[in-house]
Amino acid sequence: MAIGEFLLPEGFEAPRGLRTLGREASVLPEAGRWARQTAAERWNDRSRPYVGPDRSRSNAPVLLIPGFLAGDSSLTAMSHHLRRRGYRTYRAQIHANVGCTLASADRLERRLEAIALRREQRVTIVGHSLGGMLARGLAARRPDLVEGIVTMGSPMVAPGAAHTVLQMATGVFSGLSAAGLRAVMSADCLRGECAKESYRLSQVPLADDQGFTAIYSKRDGVVDWRACLGDSDHTVEATCSHIGMAVEPQVMRMVEAALAEHARRRRTALPAQHATAG
Repeated sequence: MAIGEFLLPEGFEAPRGLRTLGREASVLPEAGRWARQTAAERWNDRSRPYVGPDRSRSNAPVLLIPGFLAGDSSLTAMSHHLRRRGYRTYRAQIHANVGCTLASADRLERRLEAIALRREQRVTIVGHSLGGMLARGLAARRPDLVEGIVTMGSPMVAPGAAHTVLQMATGVFSGLSAAGLRAVMSADCLRGECAKESYRLSQVPLADDQGFTAIYSKRDGVVDWRACLGDSDHTVEATCSHIGMAVEPQVMRMVEAALAEHARRRRTALPAQHATAG
């Protein structure tokens, strides 16, 4: 087995078989729905004023972290959707998410610091699959930088509950690392101390004022959807493939709603905090 057994607790299982993986073929019509929605929005924009009541902007910073094997470009559609709704989106500066998770977390922490300093406020993270697990660890590690997180198909509770095809891929990367390729996961990242520390960070409780919304799909052909629920304060069920979460309009609306809810909670909590301090 390429990954440590502690990453697959009792009660969860790794999806297997081509039939299960075949659910991911629905990403094509899901992407088509996004393309149609985008075209319709652009058409409607022609008749809307650039400045007006329906052109409100929150300017809240959002960092997007891609999933395993994917890069920033995989979340381009999500970025466009959120930007059209007034959010400031930022790339994770990841070309392919295949490196050591602790090293990735260190780089993302520096990225968070730069964004928070520039925007003079905490950042919300939206992460897809492995990106969501990285987001969870960062939120626990740096509550001073992270406003909240939204995860999409991220098996936080059981990172090892991923399709056997992906487990084979991690095994390949481990072999490449042993052969001298430093930019990929090593055996330690998959079943050693590195893996244990990454998993521990993803289980540390979040601060009371940090929002956490987990989006999952029972049609997920890549991970066990039950592992995506974790300790989030709000779970939302989507109807799409695992890969499709990055392009499905339904999920984009869920992410948008989660960001708005996190902001409302934060505004509600502030007066109470000031009153307590007084």
